Amino acid sequence: MKDMALTEAVLPPQPRDYPSVNWVGLQTLYVREVRRFIKVGMQTLAAPVVTALLYMLVFVVAVGGGREVHGVAYGTFVAPGLIMMQILSNAFANSSSSLLQAKFNGLMGDFITPPLSPFEHLAGFGAGAATRGLFVGAISMLAVLPFARLPAAEPWAILYFGVGAALIMGFLGIMAGLWAEKFDHMAAVTNFVIMPMTFLSGTFYLVEKLPEPFRTFSKFNPIFYLIDGFRYGFIGRAEGSLGVGMAMTAGLVLAFGWICYRMFKTGYKIKT
Repeated sequence: MKDMALTEAVLPPQPRDYPSVNWVGLQTLYVREVRRFIKVGMQTLAAPVVTALLYMLVFVVAVGGGREVHGVAYGTFVAPGLIMMQILSNAFANSSSSLLQAKFNGLMGDFITPPLSPFEHLAGFGAGAATRGLFVGAISMLAVLPFARLPAAEPWAILYFGVGAALIMGFLGIMAGLWAEKFDHMAAVTNFVIMPMTFLSGTFYLVEKLPEPFRTFSKFNPIFYLIDGFRYGFIGRAEGSLGVGMAMTAGLVLAFGWICYRMFKTGYKIKT
């Protein structure tokens, strides 16, 4: 066999060059995140709805009775908070569990090997988490409608705070998933950070009724402003400052998004 001419030498394959966004890779990652929670729908979709209905049963039927809060029925006051709770918890669970399970199963290479930029990783995981949060929130809203009348006084606020909350918790889930090294770490974040902030956010009551120092703490609680703004979209009344809530929501989306971008960029606990 004749030697191959130098000009015909086989060169190693060059990396694919994407001048802007790898839309195919980004779509694949997003679809993978969505299919992941749809595949176990009984756990990710049906269970949160049952939880929301149980909260409605306990707090509205057994506790609320014929009470009114902010000039609306107690069920109407509580329902937006319950919907927002489902958005928050499910958005966080989707991105955090996806990354943590990939670590335990040795599948992180499936994320870093494809030609995806840090921004595309951020967009794929964040959009997938937000989709699950908003999807579960919509199903929960339909489930609680028989127990509470939900007028849409300000639809823009429902959309703004709903999407903002889903992105915030999706990005927080990315941070927690990359940071955690075992499931105990994730449980600590959920039980000692997210749950206390959620239950001290005015979901079931007016914050002004809380004793000190919990009343002051609630005014610095980001989840309070998310729930308050989301509730404002339904009933047209807010307990806190709507402007502060809007600015805080946009600020947290940008800040958490930048932190997640830097974590992917530097390979934080991804690359050795």
